[in-house]
This record gives sequence, structure tokens and C-alpha cells, in this order.
Amino acid sequence: MQKENEGQWVVEKVDKAGTIKPGVYNIHLAAQADKANTYDGVVMHSDKDYVYQRVGKGYIKHDCSSFDKTPGNGSDVSIKYNGNTAIISASSIKQGRGLSR
Repeated sequence: MQKENEGQWVVEKVDKAGTIKPGVYNIHLAAQADKANTYDGVVMHSDKDYVYQRVGKGYIKHDCSSFDKTPGNGSDVSIKYNGNTAIISASSIKQGRGLSR
């Protein structure tokens, strides 16, 4: 995690993050979760306000207040909503090439 301090980026902390590869991820472009949908993907980051999840090639942000317990960074989960409560389960979508000979 980095933050800006007097015009310079400073590393705040580094944690292991499951299946997430090191890199720059544009989670600031995340769309707000629509509670009518189910989202399958890897949790990229969570803070005091949101849980950011990579879904396909995009990102979705879920309100932290919707979770009883937020999923860990790097976990591959499916998130759906029952009213305003987020329900977490193991992701049913497995990524891979899908081709074999």
C-alpha cells in the first residue's frame, strides 16, 4: 500500500495477498456494486470504506458496511446481496486457458 506524502509516493505497508500478483491496479476506476447482481472474482484490496474486487477485466467496490466480516485480500470469492447484506461464498468461476489437446 502506498500513499502520497508531500508530492512523493511512500510505501506504507506490504502484505501477502494470496493470488494477487505484484503490479499497479487501477481500483480507483471501480464501479459501485449493484445489489441485484452476483460478483465472482478476486478481492484486490479493502479499506475502512470499501472492498474492491476484480471482476473480469474491471473492478467493483462493495461497501464495507454490507459485510459481517470482510473477505481477505487475494481471496477468490462470489459476492451476492440479500437486501443490504453481502453474502460471501467460494467463487464458482475458475480462470484458466480452457484449451487442451
